[in-house]
Amino acid sequence: MPNADAIRNGIIDKLLTISNKDYLSALYKLVESSSIDKGKVKLTEEQTLMLKLSDKDIKNGKIISQSQLDKEDLKWLKGL
Repeated sequence: MPNADAIRNGIIDKLLTISNKDYLSALYKLVESSSIDKGKVKLTEEQTLMLKLSDKDIKNGKIISQSQLDKEDLKWLKGL
């Protein structure tokens, strides 16, 4: 599998052959909207609290499997 630089250079080579302005504009919007912000994400106090509570639940063994959660969700939905 090619590394990131090889993939990027391949994309650039292909872009240089495209002359359709609408197509290029659409690609530009796609790339622009998906650019990665390498900055830190600022969590709200509520989000931080929820993560701390989740960590506490995990440490105390208060967890269930995904399949069990799915079963409980279906049971709850049928009760609506």
